[in-house]
Amino acid sequence: MVPQRVSLITIGAFDLPALRLFYQQLGWAELDFSSDTYAVFNTAGVLLTLFPVSELADDAGVEIKQSAEIYNNVTLAINVETPELVDAAIAKIQEAGGKILRMPTEAFWGGRTSYFADPENNLWEVAWNPSSVFNDSGAMIKF
Repeated sequence: MVPQRVSLITIGAFDLPALRLFYQQLGWAELDFSSDTYAVFNTAGVLLTLFPVSELADDAGVEIKQSAEIYNNVTLAINVETPELVDAAIAKIQEAGGKILRMPTEAFWGGRTSYFADPENNLWEVAWNPSSVFNDSGAMIKF
């Protein structure tokens, strides 16, 4: 059986220092075992890591077919506890240099949502879902 969990997400970085700086400017703190070639941010329940894309491809044994100019086919999400927090997060993301792709709007499913891209076009959603439930550490456990 495969455990049903996501423990760590790694974004392959084309320019690790610039991408690291963006996440630092969001106010995200790095863990002590980050290094010059690897950044680790602790989020609610999942570690987000940044690793040079060429080294990630070598490690996985694959060929790089993306570039920093192309949107990837994965969207990561930051879910928040109130609709106002969507707007506040997007304001901070814009201040840090994120590309706002969709300003905060009411969603057809009853929440509030917005999309942005980091400096290497990794897609993120910031969303409030009125039925979301978070645990004590801030991890969303159901909606």
